[in-house]
Order: sequence, then C-alpha cells, then structure tokens
Amino acid sequence: MIEKNQVVAEDERAVLVGLIHKEQTEAQVNEYLDELAFLAETAGAQAVKRFTQRLPHPDRATFIGKGKLEEVRQYVVGKNVSLVIFDDELTGSQISNIQKELKIKVIDRSDLILDIFARRARTAQAKVQVELAQYQYILPRLRGMWTHLERQKGGIGMRGPGETEIETDRRIVKDKISLLRKRLAEIDKQSLTQRKDRGEYIRVALVGYTNVGKSTIMNLLSKSEVFAENKLFATLDTTTRKVVFEQTPFLLSDTVGFIRKLPHHLVESFKSTLDEVRESDILMHVVDISHPKYEDQIEVVNRTLTELKAIDKPTILIFNKMDLYEKQTFDEWLTEDVKTDILNQLKESWQHRTNGNCVFISATERMNIEELRKTILDKVMQMYRERYPYKSEYFF
Repeated sequence: MIEKNQVVAEDERAVLVGLIHKEQTEAQVNEYLDELAFLAETAGAQAVKRFTQRLPHPDRATFIGKGKLEEVRQYVVGKNVSLVIFDDELTGSQISNIQKELKIKVIDRSDLILDIFARRARTAQAKVQVELAQYQYILPRLRGMWTHLERQKGGIGMRGPGETEIETDRRIVKDKISLLRKRLAEIDKQSLTQRKDRGEYIRVALVGYTNVGKSTIMNLLSKSEVFAENKLFATLDTTTRKVVFEQTPFLLSDTVGFIRKLPHHLVESFKSTLDEVRESDILMHVVDISHPKYEDQIEVVNRTLTELKAIDKPTILIFNKMDLYEKQTFDEWLTEDVKTDILNQLKESWQHRTNGNCVFISATERMNIEELRKTILDKVMQMYRERYPYKSEYFF
C-alpha cells in the first residue's frame, strides 16, 4: 500500500486559493470557491479564509505569484491553519514548491474530491474504482506528493542496477494500476451479469449534479432507505430498486452526482458504475432549482452525459427544492397572484424548452409528487409500448 501525505483530517482548518485568469471570471472563481468550501466541509475541514489572484495564466513553479504566496504564508502562521486547498489541479512540482514555502499540507480540488470518494466508498466496486483513480492521479505527481512506498515485493533484489527510488516507486504504482484494472474488469463482468438477469424491465436512472436530492427522490418513489445527506457525494454506489406504479413495474437507479472539474481519472474509473446511465431507457435529470447557478449545473450534467454517450436518451427534467426556491424568490409583501404569475412564467418557460418534459417538485415537502409519478408512469408505459409491445398488461 502507499502511504500518502495528503489527507484531510477531521476539524482541520483550511484556506482556499483560486486563480482568476482568461478562462475564469472573478464571479466564476467565487462560485467555485463556494463549492470548494462545501467540498472541504464534506471532507471534515473548515474553510477559514479565501485567497484569489488575477493572473493571465498559472505560475509554472507555484501556481500563484510569489507575492500572493507570501501573503498566504503570513496568514497561516499563527492561525492554526494546517491545510491549503487550491481550486485547480496542481502538478507534483507545484505542490512540492508550495509546501516548501508554506510548511503545511497542500492539496488541490481533484485530490480533495478523491479523498471524499475514498471515505464514501462502501462496496468492493466503489473501493476499487476510487483506489484506481487515486493511483492514476498520483502517478505523474510522485516526486512532489509522495514520501514513502512500502515495498510489497520485498527490498532485496527488487531494484535493478542504477534504478532510482522514484523509478522504483513509479513501477510499483504502474503495477498496482494494472492489478486494479484487472480486478475492476472482473467486477464489471459480474455487474453485467446482474444487469442481464433483471429481465425485460424498462430502466429509469436518476442523474444530476451532486446534492440536488436524487437519493431523497429515490427513497420517496421506491419506498426504500437509500442514504441521503446534505453533503456532496453522499451516494457513490449505484442503487437499483424495482418500482411498481399502478400495475406497471420498472427499475429505478440512483447514481453518483456530477460536479464541475470532476477529476478525469475519476470519471474514467467510475464509467462502469455509470453503465447504469448508459444502459437506461429513461433519464430523470434532477435539478436543485434553489441554487443560484442551477442552469450552469444543468450544463455540467449535460456535458458529462454527452461524454457518456447518453445525452440523447428520453429525459424528464425534475426541478427539485421548489420550497426553498419560493422562500428565496418571494418577498413577504408580494401578493399570491403575483407569486402565482412568477411561478407560471417559470414553468411555462421550461415547459417550452423541454417540450413538456419537466416537473416542479419538493421531495422533502412532498410537493407535486403525484404529478411526478404520473409523468414517470406515462414515459415508462410509452417505452413499454415501443420496446415490448407484447407486455400489454403493463400499459393497459
């Protein structure tokens, strides 16, 4: 196993660092840092300070400029801060250089997300996927981020003539990646067999940005107890339940949430888990409409679905957390007629944009759930008619 020196500890105090450059505006960076703070909280750390700097491009040696780095160093001294989190990916040499200057732990957004995934993994498949992503992420950063590798094969005779310790470390990591890929392939075969054994049921998959309420909706529709929490990536493992509306059965799956700047290796490793999305017949794209940037989150999810080659599937857009949206949007002095007009305009706009394939609900308040059930049932029965016309008992 690898002993990694970048671990987020519980109750750790952290500072966040973001860069404003030609591809990121100040408003975007502030929004990303809000999300980074939530990620830190999910991992158990407390974000106590933010630093941003405007540069045309990241500094090759230290990502941010020397002056800003000194500003960060002066702040962390005496403030009981033990962790600095950068919102963009750092190279191994950048991590090494920054740590030398600050004398405390330095990680980036990808490393933080990987740490959260490692904590949340429960099944053998999720654990292997996360471990594979960690090794793939670390391999090009070995020199800057790793301090020691235990020699699982023993020390005597292991190192060839003239081979340096870092070369040996790289070889061990590459061997581990190869082993994990083989193990994941075996698990994938078992998962494929399980999916084939489910019979001719229409498959519906819940997708969406992380923390939009997918698991809460899953529990509501399937009357099951899927883990749901107000933290990012509460669900890693795909959960599938058989659901029956009236006399029509279908399979409903909850999947891992998407997020901006999701580490590429994580997407690659979790593609087997996301097979549930690719093989589904209908997607239920859940949106947190109370989030100020919910349309940006829709775009992030759509880009990921495009990467998974699942963007063209029949989709129901579910706008969740309408209760929070109304609290945030409506002032006390607004009349009920004005509130109704505002809501109607919102709904009509999205009905037009989605050709009527959207529903507005609050899962926690059980608001408009019957309309959601009817919308899903109509889609499922339509799919049975097209896919399995001989199963007339499901749609009459």
